Amino acid sequence: MTPRSARTPFVAVPFAYGLSDMPNTSSESSIVVTGLGLVGPLGLTADEYGQHLLAGESGIRRTDLIKGLAAPENVGGQAWGFDDSVTKTVMPKKQRKFVRVMCREIESGVVSALNAVEHAGLNLDEMDRSRIGVDFGANLMFSPPDVLLDACVKCSDENGDFDYDQWGTTGLNVMEPLWLLKYLPNMPACHISIALDARGPSNSLTLDEVSGINAISEACSIIRRGRADVMIAGVTGTRLHPVKSMHVALWDDLAQYDSPPETWCRPFDQSRKGQVVGEGAGTLILERRDHAEARGAEILAEVLGTGSSCVMDRSGKGDMVKSLTNAIRAALSAAGIAPDELGHVNANAGGSPSGDAAEAEALHQSLGAKAADIPVTALKSYFGSSGAGCGVYELAGSILAGRQGVIPKTLNYESGDSTFPLNVVHGEHASAGSKLFLKTNVTRIGQAAAVVFKTA
Repeated sequence: MTPRSARTPFVAVPFAYGLSDMPNTSSESSIVVTGLGLVGPLGLTADEYGQHLLAGESGIRRTDLIKGLAAPENVGGQAWGFDDSVTKTVMPKKQRKFVRVMCREIESGVVSALNAVEHAGLNLDEMDRSRIGVDFGANLMFSPPDVLLDACVKCSDENGDFDYDQWGTTGLNVMEPLWLLKYLPNMPACHISIALDARGPSNSLTLDEVSGINAISEACSIIRRGRADVMIAGVTGTRLHPVKSMHVALWDDLAQYDSPPETWCRPFDQSRKGQVVGEGAGTLILERRDHAEARGAEILAEVLGTGSSCVMDRSGKGDMVKSLTNAIRAALSAAGIAPDELGHVNANAGGSPSGDAAEAEALHQSLGAKAADIPVTALKSYFGSSGAGCGVYELAGSILAGRQGVIPKTLNYESGDSTFPLNVVHGEHASAGSKLFLKTNVTRIGQAAAVVFKTA
């Protein structure tokens, strides 16, 4: 037996999963996107998002939404104009009372999903509700400190020391009724299913930045297995939050410069210092192509293949390069395409010195000799990082811009690293050649996901 000290220190158990590996039980295997719902710094609808993106307008500025934000100078990407009134407007009348048990993350996810259904032109009254499913991702959700303040005071002694034994009997009695329902990451899927009376498969994923792509992958698998005709696949997330922004400050890097806030997020640029916190939600309506065509739906894009991987060592430290390389290779294999067929890459990069470097290396390992030539865009430069919410919100930019024949530019990019050079689109939007694009997301703990789309 090999001595423990002589064994490899790396535990790499990558999970690579592509659409081509799934059993195909439908007569038409192609899965298409027929609707987009988006809530974030570039707007509250797909049309608003597309207009701001193509105009090269940033959604990052100083925000007064959150008290106690750990971000420097309260700079972040806020969903400007979003509040309870927006949610109540799109919610069915009999469900509007549920808004009081939704935190902002849940609300934005629900609104994005309901708007996506409208954008897709789905007439749910003419459909079998048991054939409509929901697959939704979210971050772990946290109560703002002020929500817990009174209860914590009640559980503290005269010296201000918190007594954990008092929480169940004394602290919870002070909390607002149904408090916990406002912060459960499975609640977006629950509220969406109830509001739409969607009785098909339903699931919730909590995988930080990779939640959105994995929700899409799982939703496609459900359709291919013949369990649903339509899947509502989306994600919501925020780092524009007192607790979550503190986590970013402790575990990652936050950007700060002596320049306007909209210049702070600098993906892949040599001068990058860290991420800018943000919030966002996005939802895709996914259908079998034959189902979409039968109802006369406009097809926005087609899902060609997905891949997912998780790699870390025995200490729990993630290997972003290896996991992302695995995921990209799996997605390309599932899609049945070669790297040189890609029109562009929509990258996860958000300005992290180490994270962006790892992603650039992974792109070189997975795309080979073409890695330095394929156009790359990084849309967090427009709205910051929302954690789980970023995946669908970002890939929507490639769908919307691609339908206009362009690849959106990366803001605030001037010069990149020479170690793993990339063809970062900057200065002006680029003309789109191939309609194929690759979307990547990766977390700091070594979870990665990738998906290949073809815009219509």
